[in-house]
Amino acid sequence: MPIEDKLVEVQDRIEKKFGGIGKGKYARIIRMARRPTSEEYMKVLLITGFGIVLLGLVGFVIYLIMGVYFKVP
Repeated sequence: MPIEDKLVEVQDRIEKKFGGIGKGKYARIIRMARRPTSEEYMKVLLITGFGIVLLGLVGFVIYLIMGVYFKVP
């Protein structure tokens, strides 16, 4: 069997698997999905950024504590 035929079979399997994505149990969610407004986007961006900075600060504090109290001679 040539490689082209094998690739066509694989592609057909993938298309069958994802072909009914708009008809199954997730169809309602996909239909209800919408683009966020700029206000919603900015809120998500600020909250995510704050979380990343907070995690970085916690990691840095742990790094400093480890460097001061647990120095290896």
